[in-house]
Amino acid sequence: MRLNTSFAVLIHITMTTHYISPSQRLTVAAITDIVENHKTIALSDEAIACIEKCRSYIDHKMATQKEPIYGVTTGFGSLCNISIGQTELSQLQKNLVMSHACGVGDEVSSDIVRLMLLLKVQNFCYGYSGAQLQTVQRLVDCFNDDVLPVVYQQGSLGASGDLCPLAHLSLACILGMGDVYHHGVRTTAQEVFAKKGWQPIELQSKEGLALLNGTQFMSSHAVWCLMQAKRLNYQADLILSMSLDAFDGRIEPFLDALHQVRPHRGQIETAQVVRQALDGSEIIVRHKEHVQDPYSFRCAPQVHGAVKDTVRYVMSVIETEINSTTDNPIVLPDDDMIVSGGHFHGEPLAMVLDFLAIAMSELGAISERRTYQLIDAKRGLPSFLVAKPGLNSGFMIPQYTAAAIVSQTKQLCTPCSVDSIPSSQNQEDLVSMGGNAATKCAKVMQNVERVLAIELFNAAQALEFRRPLKSSPCIEQLLTDYRTTVNFVDTDEVMYTHIHQSVAFLQHMTI
Repeated sequence: MRLNTSFAVLIHITMTTHYISPSQRLTVAAITDIVENHKTIALSDEAIACIEKCRSYIDHKMATQKEPIYGVTTGFGSLCNISIGQTELSQLQKNLVMSHACGVGDEVSSDIVRLMLLLKVQNFCYGYSGAQLQTVQRLVDCFNDDVLPVVYQQGSLGASGDLCPLAHLSLACILGMGDVYHHGVRTTAQEVFAKKGWQPIELQSKEGLALLNGTQFMSSHAVWCLMQAKRLNYQADLILSMSLDAFDGRIEPFLDALHQVRPHRGQIETAQVVRQALDGSEIIVRHKEHVQDPYSFRCAPQVHGAVKDTVRYVMSVIETEINSTTDNPIVLPDDDMIVSGGHFHGEPLAMVLDFLAIAMSELGAISERRTYQLIDAKRGLPSFLVAKPGLNSGFMIPQYTAAAIVSQTKQLCTPCSVDSIPSSQNQEDLVSMGGNAATKCAKVMQNVERVLAIELFNAAQALEFRRPLKSSPCIEQLLTDYRTTVNFVDTDEVMYTHIHQSVAFLQHMTI
């Protein structure tokens, strides 16, 4: 493992293309590469063949089979026993999209909506959904042309797929209705269609259901959260390292020999990062009068490591999900079957999103405890890390802010996946509530980032009181880069701007 010694912002844009293919596994790392390098996407020849084969099979089935097929020639949900006439099938699919666009609440961030488009295209590329090629291509075009529908956070039960948010996605991209952001500017889908010369797509049998029945709202949130979790875990280890030196802590709890007798992978990795980050520090090697550190320092490998292992497990589940077909019914041309099942059900995502939120909450909780230790007038550090405490309150209230955020985060960690409310006249009688698990997990990520930013704010301040001793080259470089954004606080001043700048620093810090 190699540590960076510079954390300056790196801007590197390469306009290359990622080809969506059923034989190429999509990973969180690959998605990160697509997003960070502003790659366009395109359907591979293999994906096009699979999509067209499936659509042709459905058209043939429609022409030869007299028995009703759920979602193809019938109504939806509890209306599955109502057959729809041949001349009304297109209107049925259009009605489905319009009627299900019932989202409310805050808007989903554009970053996550972009992921929804990407993951929906990946879902279709396997050729088990029956979508027209032009429908899938329109989603590709929206991704590439930065046409991002306005999607709302509230409305999905995470059961019959993410019906409501995916309806908003399809309403704008496919039917040209609703609102979108085009290159960051909010406008109507109708105006964008007129500008680009696009026509609304006439949905064929099964298509509306294929667009709405899926887990892409949940899974896109999960992918975004995992991208943040990877960054925040590494940043937490570096901030821990700075705090440990600023606190005049001991290195022994991070020695490799210690962790080999309880060899959890994440625990070993955390200890290794801290050892490497503090290699060359004058502070960490000096004689210590104290023989033991508080848990927030001494047990950091165990806590940070458990979070890493949780992230790893969650990633394995999510990567299985995003490389699957998750709508309903599933079309199996090679087996001559159209099967109504439950691949849209969000239980696998709901549970791991709850798990990820709980794990990341602990990363924030232990960070706040280290912040408190730094301001508590211990080991030669002044009260609240400021000259003339009393006249100056110093870093007293940033810790309050961190504590408030940590408390809210704990409340957000009540599991959503244990809840259920029946819907659709009790046809859908146990739902995952994965949509709620997804949005609250994203909120937890934002909260943890803010708590870590406050710890960095405190650790940088505390480290200055150890002068003339120097920390390691790695930590000194981190401090130097941080000081281009946030200055040392000598006497009381407005603090919220420093906290906001600390958050921005973490968001742009290369790892």
